[in-house]
Amino acid sequence: MKKIYACVLGTMAAFPAMSYADSPYFSLKDGDGFKRFSVSVGALHVMPQGKAQPFQVNTAIHEGFKSSVGDIKTSSVLGAIDETVEGASAKKKALETVLNTPIINKLVSYEDENGVQYLKGSVAGEAEIYGLDSWSNPGTGLEADDVTTLGIMTNYFFTDNISLEVKAGIPPKVDLSGKGKIYAPFSGTASPEGVGAIIGDLPLKSDIEITDLAAHGAAATARAWTPAAELQYHFGKTGVNKFRPYVGLGVLYAYFNELKINPTIENDLINAGHMIANIQNNQAGAALDGKKSDANPKVKLDATDTFAPVATVGFTYDFNDKWFAVGSVSYAHLKNETTITVSDENLGELIRSKADIEINPILAYAGVGMRF
Repeated sequence: MKKIYACVLGTMAAFPAMSYADSPYFSLKDGDGFKRFSVSVGALHVMPQGKAQPFQVNTAIHEGFKSSVGDIKTSSVLGAIDETVEGASAKKKALETVLNTPIINKLVSYEDENGVQYLKGSVAGEAEIYGLDSWSNPGTGLEADDVTTLGIMTNYFFTDNISLEVKAGIPPKVDLSGKGKIYAPFSGTASPEGVGAIIGDLPLKSDIEITDLAAHGAAATARAWTPAAELQYHFGKTGVNKFRPYVGLGVLYAYFNELKINPTIENDLINAGHMIANIQNNQAGAALDGKKSDANPKVKLDATDTFAPVATVGFTYDFNDKWFAVGSVSYAHLKNETTITVSDENLGELIRSKADIEINPILAYAGVGMRF
């Protein structure tokens, strides 16, 4: 909230300070017939040009993390065996033979009330897990959508040609479209015990889908505060040229709040939190089965503040000495970082996912103003 007030008050405070300065360049007195102040109001259309940048994910499961498997669906075990490893196919067939042999079957597995077959935890043994410590998801990311809002441009003219413009407006709610699917590259080695130990270690590999960022509408939304200050040069002369083009160069400050994640994606991330919590709690089988843990994962979305250079070309057209029309096109080289965390009160941070958002907007403005 303090940042919001700073954006607003900073804009309002700049002009009184200039108005009462002793220098003739900062005076309310007209010079050469031009007016010192102008204010315009109009439509501001923002068109982001940036492309989605991939998410980089880290979890609490370091490389080589050891976890008891516990009870696990036999289909999950068989489906995760990495048959690209030499001898793995033979081990898979041996496990299938064991599970289909009536006498041995009852020693190593059971069926739940729904008839789903599970390998007993006493047989499943322990798993050494890799791939979940850190990974990148190429083809994923977030992109800001176009948005239109009310723009307010205030100018103080040092001379008839040079001015300082402060750009503001009603902060719009921006939709962030998601791109691609996020997968967890689970891999490891399972070491069965008891009867299962006859088969030997089982190489495991499974790309577990976490969420589809593009499948549920906007992946996230945010309120964008983007005040800017710009020095401008206006061609022509007041009272002589009704049409006066101008150019400007300045800096834009971007601050985002009211960040919200799509509820379906949030639920997918919570399920991913349960997966990590299950592995930490020696229930790696439950993680592969997609079961909920005893944890209570919470999702949080943050975005960094950032400054960006902004350049403008535009024009004004005078109706008379007070009223005018204005149009401009600006470009800002704007990029910030978004972080999604999944945490549990007792286990701490389970997942941290970061991605740059390249916004790089073109801002088109058309309005009507008054000089005084």
